[in-house]
Amino acid sequence: MTTAYLNRIATAVPPNDVHEAFLGFADKLLRDKRGHAAFRRMAKRGQIDHRWSCLTAAPADSVTTLDEEGFYAFGRFPSTGERMRRYEIEAPGLAGKAVEALEIEDPASLTHLIIISCTGLSAPGVDFELIRRFGLNPSIERTVVGFMGCYAAINGLKLARHIIRSEPRSRVLLVSLELCTLHLQEAGNLEQVLTFMIFGDGCAAALITAEPHGFALDAFHAMLVPQTAEHITWNIGDLGFDMVLSGGVPAGIADGLRAGTAPMLLDRAVGDIDLWAVHPGGRSVLDAVETALELPDQALAPSREVLRSYGNMSSATILFVLQAMLQDDPAGKNGCAMAFGPGLVAETMLFSAAA
Repeated sequence: MTTAYLNRIATAVPPNDVHEAFLGFADKLLRDKRGHAAFRRMAKRGQIDHRWSCLTAAPADSVTTLDEEGFYAFGRFPSTGERMRRYEIEAPGLAGKAVEALEIEDPASLTHLIIISCTGLSAPGVDFELIRRFGLNPSIERTVVGFMGCYAAINGLKLARHIIRSEPRSRVLLVSLELCTLHLQEAGNLEQVLTFMIFGDGCAAALITAEPHGFALDAFHAMLVPQTAEHITWNIGDLGFDMVLSGGVPAGIADGLRAGTAPMLLDRAVGDIDLWAVHPGGRSVLDAVETALELPDQALAPSREVLRSYGNMSSATILFVLQAMLQDDPAGKNGCAMAFGPGLVAETMLFSAAA
């Protein structure tokens, strides 16, 4: 059976670092002193220094709006339609920036295009814009993976692997694009306001072929954690896509990993894995994985660095982690990637670096 390889990854983020502005704005939404104190404490412990957005933050002394354009103004957050129109404007440029950085030698030779996004949709969409901009074959096979949450890129890689195994000459371009900052909510609930503390925008582009360099995509496994369906919810409302992360997410992930490690690793021992590419959904998520699997202190260093530099970019984030590992001379090493999302589901992937 033909082996599929993740040959290379390129990433891109918008130019605006909004982390401090978002924290300040979120703090203003909380009405009671206890909520203020809890938010500030958790923000301090969050281990995020930067997050990037297609929006430009307003001056620090602004009391009416989060961004310069007034997209987010107190008492008037945008409708879902307004957010999608902004997505249509911003998404093609960021996707193009990531694909350009991938430096594909012969774009017309690409046979399949997989677009992944959980934060926006339109038709004709980003796929058609990439065909136009990069001169892709107009008959390229297109697939859109949408609204699956932070684990969607793992499913995209799984699909790419199926394509390569069935049609070995295929060359698959995968683009994971998320504009999470278009979905902030004006809410006084601490659990919802905490999303202001985590999410940012980002895009990753990847090339998957049968050419034996990069990471071999060896096996995939989905792990559904029982009785955790309400831990992560992602619904479309009148004021955007409404994400809620329960405080029970880290414990749910830890319980699922303790119970499901054997099938996830195909009965290999945790100590046999050299590289752990874990989706940095937040500091507490990484801590939960580290504790549940009893990993060494530095095992999640690439994930923690991506969290520090970019925050949680939903589905694109795991590709940022894998990119960092590809750049670090991984020859001969094997790894396990995992990402988490609504369900509660852990999507996992075993991979190995070409010699």
